[in-house]
Amino acid sequence: MATITLQNYFRLYDKLAGMTGTAETEAAEFYNTYGLHVVPIPTNLPIVRKDQVDFIYRSEMGKYNALVEDIIERNEKGQPILVGTISVEKSELVSELLDKRGIHHNVLNAKLHAKEADVVAQAGRIGSVTVATNMAGRGVDIILGGNPEALAERDLRSEGLEQSDEKVSLGTTNY
Repeated sequence: MATITLQNYFRLYDKLAGMTGTAETEAAEFYNTYGLHVVPIPTNLPIVRKDQVDFIYRSEMGKYNALVEDIIERNEKGQPILVGTISVEKSELVSELLDKRGIHHNVLNAKLHAKEADVVAQAGRIGSVTVATNMAGRGVDIILGGNPEALAERDLRSEGLEQSDEKVSLGTTNY
């Protein structure tokens, strides 16, 4: 079986175009690799994120232990927490550390596709802790307080019903 890198595959085309919310940080690579310019498109809402200074740790485990302490502190206040990791292995490491400290959490990585929608729907709920890889749940808005529609759909499925079932959509039964 032959293989080709994505960069070389895309070079086979005369024209390339695309849209993503994360291309601007890689603008130099797009230009150097493909000769393409990145044009930022304004967001539909103002960016309210506050960037903080970086923390530097003596070891990787020191970093993850500090992360868990921060999670515990915020979790005690009921703050919804989303932890982004660079790989499935790192998400599992963080999950293991949280388990050792007795912190209930959900993991969102490439391993559990069936649970992904439910995990994302709950990620914004009060007191929730979600550990995700950088690819999991991309392009999904996490709603503070949770996503009521997705949670209701999950509850219907757990009762053996689908949203399209006549009983659910009409609110009546057939006689």
